[in-house]
Amino acid sequence: MRKILFLILIIILILILGGIYFSTKKEKGVVCTQDVKECSDGSFVSRIPPKCEFAACPGEKEVILISLPKKNEKIKSPLKIEGQARGFWFFEAQFTAELYDGNNNFLGRDILTAKNDWMTENFVPFEGELTFFPPSTTFGTLKFLSANPSGLPENQKIFEVPVQFEKLSFKKVLLYYYNPENDKDESGNIMCSRKGVVPVEREIPLTKTPIQDTIKLLLEGKLTEEEKARGITTEYPLGGLKLSEANLKDGILTLKFDDPLNKTSGGACRVGILWFQIEATAKQFPGVKEVKFLSEELFQP
Repeated sequence: MRKILFLILIIILILILGGIYFSTKKEKGVVCTQDVKECSDGSFVSRIPPKCEFAACPGEKEVILISLPKKNEKIKSPLKIEGQARGFWFFEAQFTAELYDGNNNFLGRDILTAKNDWMTENFVPFEGELTFFPPSTTFGTLKFLSANPSGLPENQKIFEVPVQFEKLSFKKVLLYYYNPENDKDESGNIMCSRKGVVPVEREIPLTKTPIQDTIKLLLEGKLTEEEKARGITTEYPLGGLKLSEANLKDGILTLKFDDPLNKTSGGACRVGILWFQIEATAKQFPGVKEVKFLSEELFQP
């Protein structure tokens, strides 16, 4: 009788231990369905155990979703940027994107603008267009920096998207900036004339819109340390100022700008120099005899 009871206890113990083993094994060996979800950046995520929920898409944790450019997409200048971000990424409806090559060399920056009301905790669509210098590497990184009016490092959010650069042909162009040392009268007074406008050489990709691309690059206001040492200066970039259209007809180039912050107004000397820089840059192109600005309130003292 004791042998029978002992045998029953052994069987029960084996069943209990076996149940524990197989339930644990089953939990560890959860197999999820093989469907995938496409993310806004063009990448894909699959389901992960134990709950078989989709893995987070790039940017979901940072609450910023980039639709243009896609992850590892080949890009060229100017670069169209589109996406969505939670309202707290913005301040005054704006935040910043910066582009770097594989050696961490800065190539360009753009102010991204909300397309809807940004005073919300919901996702807000945004867009921008970034003009950048030619890269020295094949791969690069597009960095998104949240608006941070506090200036505190702990409040700065950064999200990165890897990109590739298209192999493009380039052409040399001139950007005209200002050297006050070239613009003085006999008494040493600055005359605020075209005499102070001086060229610097740059390269732009061969595109169908070279005039627009060149002027947009001028508005970036990027000078090398060597050029600054020569006394060359510029007030560009001006916050919010963007070239939206360029039309050449019968020798007249009409440039339409967006200047929501009215940055092109000011004293006669200042606005004249700003005007002269764009005018000289535009007139290097064959067929441009005269330059006009829209709206007419632009570059007015």
